[in-house]
Amino acid sequence: MELANLITIDEDSRESKYQQIVKSIIHNISIGNLIMDQKIPSINSFSEELYVSRDTVEKAYNTLKERNVISSIRGKGFYIARTKLISKINVLFLINKLSSYKMTVFNSFVEAMGANAHVDLHIYHCDESLFLNLLDKHKSSYDYYVIMPHFKTDKFEHTSNTEMVTQALKKIPDNKLILMDNSLDIERNQIISIYQDFENDVYNALKEGLHKLSKYKKIIVVFPKRSVYPFPKKILHGIGKFCAEFQFDFEILDQIYDDMVMKKGDLFIIIEEFDLINFVKQMRENEYELGQDIGVISYNDTPFKDILGISVVSTDFNIMGEKPANMILNKEQGKFKVPFNFIDRDSV
Repeated sequence: MELANLITIDEDSRESKYQQIVKSIIHNISIGNLIMDQKIPSINSFSEELYVSRDTVEKAYNTLKERNVISSIRGKGFYIARTKLISKINVLFLINKLSSYKMTVFNSFVEAMGANAHVDLHIYHCDESLFLNLLDKHKSSYDYYVIMPHFKTDKFEHTSNTEMVTQALKKIPDNKLILMDNSLDIERNQIISIYQDFENDVYNALKEGLHKLSKYKKIIVVFPKRSVYPFPKKILHGIGKFCAEFQFDFEILDQIYDDMVMKKGDLFIIIEEFDLINFVKQMRENEYELGQDIGVISYNDTPFKDILGISVVSTDFNIMGEKPANMILNKEQGKFKVPFNFIDRDSV
């Protein structure tokens, strides 16, 4: 069947004609009337068949090319370039690392988006170059771009943003950009931003647990100076602010060292999960009673920590995933700070 016979244009519709053409072509792909690599009419030919202006067809074709629905080959014409998942909401989901809590966010997002969405997950390992390459490769291919912006410097320290990242994000339309986990200082009011306030969140969460923490003599923070997946230094600033206000003796270590000297009355705040495992192992070897002789609080909750009875300060990763999905589906914009709490278990 000729393509023009498949296209319906409503002269009385408030929707522009080029948008009606785009939707009609996508609909016919989704129901199988148009197949992969099928040739479609030229702009001039199609405008004559539909009795619409050449500019209208050209605008429709350009929109479809931007979404990778059709492609053009010089001297040969236009062809259908994509048929899979064409009727779904297509989302590119970029995270900085693969971890249990990041996957909780991703799975919550996918579940909340429902069956009418297709979400592609890519991991850029806090690497600016890999991030920029992924964005460039998939530019204009998705309806939404969900991004967790965490990068590392040449010294393996955390940075939220770079000049090149800022320029790349400017190329994404406001209504397609969703920033998650880390809030960037960019003036774009129409984007979705779901964020943590790293410094104040950890400060307030520790205040929630002050009644339990006050029995300890000293707080030791295990915060890696350099890491393949570095954490924001604002976390450390928030802990320091808490210790200064409530007059805790305060020490920072880069890691849990082998055969480390542990003293009764110490409270450890541990960022990396590997350090937490090493800590628990050494504590048991020294036969200390967790939550009595020595305490520990871990950063970011996971099922593993729940099973072990480890107290945590943590954001709600389920809400972090659900909230942006609901905002997308409800056509909302704006900022939302994810709840962050002290979760008291048996380790303090």
